[in-house]
Amino acid sequence: MDNKYSNAAVTTITVNRHEVAKPTNNLYMAIVIIAKRAEQILVEMKEEMNEKLEEFQSYQDTLQEIFENEEQIEVSKYYEKLPKPWALALQEWLEGKITWRFEDNDQATKDFVF
Repeated sequence: MDNKYSNAAVTTITVNRHEVAKPTNNLYMAIVIIAKRAEQILVEMKEEMNEKLEEFQSYQDTLQEIFENEEQIEVSKYYEKLPKPWALALQEWLEGKITWRFEDNDQATKDFVF
């Protein structure tokens, strides 16, 4: 398993709100952008976990195999220990890895790049 999700804090941390708002000059806009990125990360993580869990799935399971499949348990524990998607998105935002674009032509145009 790779460590592409390991660069963010696993626990809750305090972040200076001025640092969060700096790229957009608007805290609420920054939070919306971070939330949308967190949703994208969550979908990626779910798809990745489901692919790994499907490798261990068999259609002829006995009741004992359902409760004692160690490989599935290890995969699930790995994903439980990873930082939450909001923490990963916040870390990407603070590192400047997220750009955005507005639909309104009056505002600056930037594209999402992850």
